[in-house]
Amino acid sequence: MASLTSISLHSSSLLGFASKHDHTSCWFTVRSVRSSRQGLSSQTVPRGLKIRSAATKQAKTPAEEDWKIKRELLLQKKVRSVDAKEALRLQKENNFVILDVRPVAEFKEAHPPNAVNVQIYRLIKEWTAWDIARRAAFAFFGIFAGTEENPEFIQTVESKIDKKAKIIVACASGGTMRPTQNLPEGQQSRSLIAAYLLVLNGYTNVFHLEGGLYSWFKEGLPVESEEEEKE
Repeated sequence: MASLTSISLHSSSLLGFASKHDHTSCWFTVRSVRSSRQGLSSQTVPRGLKIRSAATKQAKTPAEEDWKIKRELLLQKKVRSVDAKEALRLQKENNFVILDVRPVAEFKEAHPPNAVNVQIYRLIKEWTAWDIARRAAFAFFGIFAGTEENPEFIQTVESKIDKKAKIIVACASGGTMRPTQNLPEGQQSRSLIAAYLLVLNGYTNVFHLEGGLYSWFKEGLPVESEEEEKE
């Protein structure tokens, strides 16, 4: 009796654009086909792996909701986008909090003064069959530090920032809610996903840094790093 294992890869980008900051959800379908005189059968093949759960796509989380739905809520809740210079002015004059949702390593390299860091995505931590499949899928695309949604994002934000605070959410690229000819619904980003999660969880004064921290750095606005803070 001979056996044949086939692997099918499925992937979908949560952010909708290709860059090193993309968070891509990927999964494999694994089938083992055994041939015999009676015909072909399909079954799961452990291949020596101790599987804790099936490697099937998990239920959609709020962060994975369709961008169109997120955008509609952000507009309904009057989440406004501000550029880098306005963000700095609001921080200085109106006590706005800049919430930097980039990974910790990026935040440590450089960030606006007094910014609060809570990463919306983190490195994949667990080793369930689903997580192993995602690691393999990321590796398939040459990404060996795959990320996943941070399940403690809102809890951590709530521990650091009051729900009545005025918040400007920032990531590297920024994204936009403004429609263009090529992007009639704007462009999703980590900061817009974070803004969506904040308004879903009762934050009422949420703003978004358009152009992201890339524009902040490009404008030559004040920057801190962990090394400077230690000195």
